[in-house]
Amino acid sequence: MPKNSKVVKRDLDDDVTESVKDLLSNEDTCDDAFKKSSLIVSNVREDKDRDIEEGSLSDEERPAWNSKLQYILAQVGFSVGLGNVWRFPYLCQKNGGGAYLVPYLILLILIGIPLFFLELAVGQRIRRGSIGVWNYVSPHLGGIGFASCMVCFFVALYYNVIIAWSLFYFSQSFQQPLPWHECPLVKNKTNTYVEPECEKSSATTFYWYRVALDISDSIADSEGLNWRMSVCLLAAWTMVCLAMIKGIQSSGKVMYFSSLFPYVVLICFLVRSLLLTGSVDGIRHMFTPKLEIMLEAKVWREAATQVFFALGLGFGGVIAFSSFNKRDNNCHFDAVLVSLINFFTSVLATLVVFAVLGFKANIMNAKCITLNAKKIVGFLGNEISPDLIPPHIDLSNVSAEDYTQMIEIIRGVKESDFSHLGLDSCSIEDELNKAVQGTGLAFIAFTEAMTHFPASPFWSVMFFLMLVNLGLGSMFGTIEGIITPLVDTFKVRKELLTVGCCVLAFSIGLLFVQRSGNYFVAMFDDYSATLPLLVVVILENVAVAWVYGMDKFFEDLKDMLGFSPFRFYYYMWKYITPLVLLVLLMASLIQLGMTPPTYSAWIEELAQERSRSYPTWGLAMCVSLVVMALLPVPVVLALRYFNLLDESAGGFSSVSYKKARIIKDSAAPDDDNASLIHAKSPCSEAPSPVPGNNIYRKQSAGLDAEITPNGRYGIGYLMANMPDMPESDL
Repeated sequence: MPKNSKVVKRDLDDDVTESVKDLLSNEDTCDDAFKKSSLIVSNVREDKDRDIEEGSLSDEERPAWNSKLQYILAQVGFSVGLGNVWRFPYLCQKNGGGAYLVPYLILLILIGIPLFFLELAVGQRIRRGSIGVWNYVSPHLGGIGFASCMVCFFVALYYNVIIAWSLFYFSQSFQQPLPWHECPLVKNKTNTYVEPECEKSSATTFYWYRVALDISDSIADSEGLNWRMSVCLLAAWTMVCLAMIKGIQSSGKVMYFSSLFPYVVLICFLVRSLLLTGSVDGIRHMFTPKLEIMLEAKVWREAATQVFFALGLGFGGVIAFSSFNKRDNNCHFDAVLVSLINFFTSVLATLVVFAVLGFKANIMNAKCITLNAKKIVGFLGNEISPDLIPPHIDLSNVSAEDYTQMIEIIRGVKESDFSHLGLDSCSIEDELNKAVQGTGLAFIAFTEAMTHFPASPFWSVMFFLMLVNLGLGSMFGTIEGIITPLVDTFKVRKELLTVGCCVLAFSIGLLFVQRSGNYFVAMFDDYSATLPLLVVVILENVAVAWVYGMDKFFEDLKDMLGFSPFRFYYYMWKYITPLVLLVLLMASLIQLGMTPPTYSAWIEELAQERSRSYPTWGLAMCVSLVVMALLPVPVVLALRYFNLLDESAGGFSSVSYKKARIIKDSAAPDDDNASLIHAKSPCSEAPSPVPGNNIYRKQSAGLDAEITPNGRYGIGYLMANMPDMPESDL
């Protein structure tokens, strides 16, 4: 649609206005109902050879990004989430340090960027949400869009619970000292003692499991709602609802803060952590490559999974955001830019995490040395001879190097009896090798490190505010992946749908703020997204490359971008990427088959986590999550195959407009073809006052006379560009 379509050429405008007035004045007076009636346009099928933008929402009526920066920030905010902060550093630590970056980069190029580019391209080309996009590509595969919406809904349910946890910790951070700084004391009538559960674990671990979650020992023991987390969950859903209620008009403005603030915090944390003792040890540990680990198949599988989820592929959020772009936007540049920003954000977050963990490892190592030095002092003269202690070592103030030297001497002399002494090696490397991820990293390891920061409440506030913003950025894209397809398909009001979706999600989300709620979060995280999203993205790739056709898709890209993309993408989309995704799917299925579904339960008496098997209903729930997410794909396929669903259902729905009024004044360029709607009067016998089809021009693409390129549904009264037709004829 031309940008100046709201401006009507003066000479044409006068003709149109007078002509329509003549039509109205010449109506039969018996036809009063005619003026109040509606022009019904139903079952209008899309012609797949025509320009999608013409048959879709016009530029004026479909929401659009205020600027390219706002759009990029939205995509970055969606793709850069909590996984970049607490999942990527864990995988890097677990899978060979700096060597892990090699398979990650390779797989980012092979499957990440091509698939991200594909989703951006189809969203921008077809200008619809995920349901409309895949209905257009292939009506038989229309269930892909509904499957994406289901997965988005499942993920939104538990992802907002993590934001609620972050809000709780954020609200508790305005205290000095921090409430998880030390173990609480229990007082009774006779004495005061340290809380046993805290003494067996640690202050931050106790605060997370007992104070924040008040967790039960089993998934079967719900034991009621945690009211504090319920309030935080309500606050989280309220924030999401208010930010999304106007679509990208409201969420786009929030993106400026929610997408940029985490980078400010990460850079501040990096600078501060580099000034802490031991931070260099952590960064050195990160970049020390273990090349032998890189050859293991498990490392490549985990790298592929991380690439897949880091970019938000298959959720529909990428497609939804892209559908609000101009048709000639360079989505290839966007795909490469956002993918690289995502990667460098992961590296930045990993630097911060390892610097902080290096600082924490030095503190824990110093505590270990102090504790074991006291043990050695107690053993002197009995189990250990004083002559074994080097004379330069002061047992009241032992350095890490001196302690290592002393332990080696004692181990050499007490070979068989050394284990009975109960002395630890106290190595910084051992501390750094204790891989921590997810909630364990954010709410236990990181909070413990921050208690040793100078001005710890300030850093705690900044850290959890960053987590809230990272979570909200991803939530906006996830909710957009639900709302946009449904609005495009069912033509409901976005405000009502957004509020209804958030209320429903909050109601179901109360499941996750029970005392056993953390176990349900783990269940949904493991089973509601992984397999369904893999299947969805494989089908997306196959639908474009093999059903729609690679050559035709490349022509569309050339038409949109103004240049033909690299041939590299042709072979990636058609052969390499589907093959890699199938291998990843098979590896995931094998992994699930080899490891029965279990969850980590916190046992209060032991103050430790123990692996437990799901009860029968829990296993049924795990299977149901996968089946429910993927069920729309075969259902829609069967309905299409047996002609139980009208082929036009994937197109535009029936719409009514007031008859005999101008829907939109639209002036096309001189070379544009314009046309009129041919309508019949509601009177049974009265002829229509609108002239016959001989004065309407058909589009060059072979459109029906009734379909015009203007308006939301291609409907409107426009004068034909026919200078040889006298005004009196009309």
